[in-house]
Amino acid sequence: MSANSASAAPETGKPAGSGPRIPKVPFWAQIVAGLVLGVLLGWLARSQDISWLYTTLDKVGHIFVQLLKLAVAPLVFFAILVSITNLRKVNNAARLATRTLLWFMITSLIAVAIGLAIGLITNPGSGTGLTPKDGKLPEGKGSWLDFLTGIIPDNVITPFTELNVLQIVFMAAVAGIAALQLGDKAKPILTLSEAVLELLQKALWWVIRLAPIGTIGLIGYAIADYGWDLIGKYATFTADVYIGCALVMFGVYPLLLATVAKVSPLQFFKGAWPAIQLAFVSRSSVGTMPVTQKVTERLGVPKEYASFAVPFGATTKMDGCAAIYPALAAIFIAQIFDVQLGIGDYLLIAFVSVIGSAATAGLTGATVMLTLTLSTLGLPLEGVGLLMAIDPILDMMRTATNVAGQALVPVIVSAREKILDHEAYNSASSSPVDEPGTVDVRDAEQKVSLPVTA
Repeated sequence: MSANSASAAPETGKPAGSGPRIPKVPFWAQIVAGLVLGVLLGWLARSQDISWLYTTLDKVGHIFVQLLKLAVAPLVFFAILVSITNLRKVNNAARLATRTLLWFMITSLIAVAIGLAIGLITNPGSGTGLTPKDGKLPEGKGSWLDFLTGIIPDNVITPFTELNVLQIVFMAAVAGIAALQLGDKAKPILTLSEAVLELLQKALWWVIRLAPIGTIGLIGYAIADYGWDLIGKYATFTADVYIGCALVMFGVYPLLLATVAKVSPLQFFKGAWPAIQLAFVSRSSVGTMPVTQKVTERLGVPKEYASFAVPFGATTKMDGCAAIYPALAAIFIAQIFDVQLGIGDYLLIAFVSVIGSAATAGLTGATVMLTLTLSTLGLPLEGVGLLMAIDPILDMMRTATNVAGQALVPVIVSAREKILDHEAYNSASSSPVDEPGTVDVRDAEQKVSLPVTA
C-alpha cells in the first residue's frame, strides 16, 4: 500500500469525510430564541436610544410580514379554488361543509361569551388613565354595507392589488363551483391550479423558515416602539385578551375534544403545536395555512376534507380576532368613553362575531372587525386608535387561538363523522411538519365515505 493511499484511509470506526457536526436546533427552540433576543434588543434600543437598532428591528419585522403578505392573494385564491374542487372526492361533501360551518359558529359563540364575561368582571377600561382625547379615527373602517356590498369586486384585478381577501375568496368560490359543474372539461385548469398552489406553498415554506429572524424584528420593534410604560396602561386589557384566548384554547377546545370528538386533547396540542407557535410569531392565519393543513392531516383528518376545511377556516374562523378581542375591546372602549352597554348591545357583539368574522380575512391585525363591531354598537371609532399601539402584542395570542380553532374543527367533524384516522391522531408528534411536496402516506385520490345516517 502506498503512503498516499494509507494516509487517505479513514480512521477505524469513522465514516470517510466525517467531522464534528453542528447540532440541529429544533424550530420551536429557534422561535423561543428569537422571542428572547427580540425582547432584549428592543429593550436595548429603547433604553439606550439606539436609532440604528430601532430602524433595523423595524425593517426586519416589516420585510418578514411583507414576504408573508406577498403570497396571500394568490395563495387564498388557489387554496379556496382547489379546496372546493377537492370536495368532489368526498362523499356527502355538502354535509361535511355544513357541519364545518356549524362548528365554526358554535365555537365562535362560546369564545365571544367568554370575552364578554371577562370584560364585565375585570372592567379593563377603568383606571387606565386614558381619555377619549387619546383616541383617533382609524384610516380604514368596516361597516355592514361595506361588508355586504364589498364581497363582489368591480373587476378581477383590484382585489389582488389591494389585497381584498374577502373578494378573492368570493371569486375563488365561484371559480371552484363552476369547475365542479364543468366536470372533465375543467381538468386542465384544476391541474394547473394544484401545481400553482404547490409552488406557492413551497415558496411560502421558505419564508416560514425565516420566522425566528422575523420574530426578532417584530418583537424587538414592539418593545422599542411602545415600551413597558405604555403597555402598563393597557395591562388589564392585555391580560384579559391573553387570559380569554388561553381559556378558549386550553379550556374550551380540550373540553370539546374530550366530550364531542372523544379524543385526547393533549395529543391534539402535541400534533398542532408547530402551526400554533408559527401563528403566534407570524400573526397571520393565511401565512400559517400550509402548516395548519399539514398538522391537521397529521392528526388523522382526511386530506381531501382538510384541504377544504383549513383554507376555509383560515379566512373565516377567527375565535381570537373576531370573537374574544372585539368583545373585550367594545367593553374597554365603552368604559373609556363612558358609554353604558346593555343586554341588547352584548347580543349584537355576539351576532357580529359570528356573522362578520370573515372581515378579518386571516391577515395580521383585526382593525376591520373591530370597527365593524364599534359601528354596529354606535361606539366612537376613535376608540380604535386607543388600541392600535399594542395591537401587535395582542395579535400574537389572538392569531394563535385562531389557528388552534382552525385545526380543531376539522378534527371534531372528522371524529363525529367517523372518518378520523385514530391511529394517525394518536401517533402525531410535535416535531416540525414535512415540507410541502413530500409524499403523504395516504393516497390523495382515496374516496372518503361518510355514514348516511345523521
